[in-house]
Amino acid sequence: MRHIVAVASGKGGVGKSTTACNLALGLSAQGLKVGLLDADIYGPSVPKLLGLSGKPRVLEGKTLEPLQAYGLKAMSIGLLIEPESAMIWRGPMVQSAITQMLRDVAWGELDVLIVDMPPGTGDAQLTMAQATPLSGAVIVSTPQDLALIDARRGVTMFRKVSVPILGVIENMATFICPNCGTASAIFGHGGARHEAERLEVPFLGEIPLTMAIRETSDAGRPVVATDPDGPQARIYREIAQKLWANLSGAPAGRAAPRIVIE
Repeated sequence: MRHIVAVASGKGGVGKSTTACNLALGLSAQGLKVGLLDADIYGPSVPKLLGLSGKPRVLEGKTLEPLQAYGLKAMSIGLLIEPESAMIWRGPMVQSAITQMLRDVAWGELDVLIVDMPPGTGDAQLTMAQATPLSGAVIVSTPQDLALIDARRGVTMFRKVSVPILGVIENMATFICPNCGTASAIFGHGGARHEAERLEVPFLGEIPLTMAIRETSDAGRPVVATDPDGPQARIYREIAQKLWANLSGAPAGRAAPRIVIE
């Protein structure tokens, strides 16, 4: 793998998984070999977003073959358990599961592995930072102050473990009315851009809240793959291009940092 990128948020409900999925497809649209790892053990979303079902095939030993959809290689704990199963696991079990999905899956040659992180700054984030040579992290936030408070914590956490911030994305920047096309800033507007400027990290772009994104995500037919020439897909592709440009200037295979508990 040339690059491993964590897509993270300080809190849930900001559309991080949908963003990670369409971002991966935007990178794939540039002719790159892309994988998508769902590291959210408690709330895996990638199988639903990509319309995947069935269990991965076991290859040699304990190695799993990733499932494929829309040109992406994908792996999720959601593919290994029943859809309604609750993962009542403590931290060490979560850490072990993430490590296995990284190392015991036949990812093959990839230009980028996008990792859809769980919300927060806990065990999963520390495992990724400690055990994986991350090229960097992308922070997803909605514009309002309540979400930005937690986005700041995400930036601080990655900086403490020496993981570069590749950019901030403002999701649900405006709501586009499906009837009249009017844009309404129901969560405010520009908060993530201003926060990126304040933290001196790249701002990758704004994604609107539209019926098309919600409907295609729920249907397992992500908008970048199913409507590549549409306005929503164009936004994701532009963000993916900026991300790849930032990655191209980042060192690949950076040594994983040592975690220090203060």
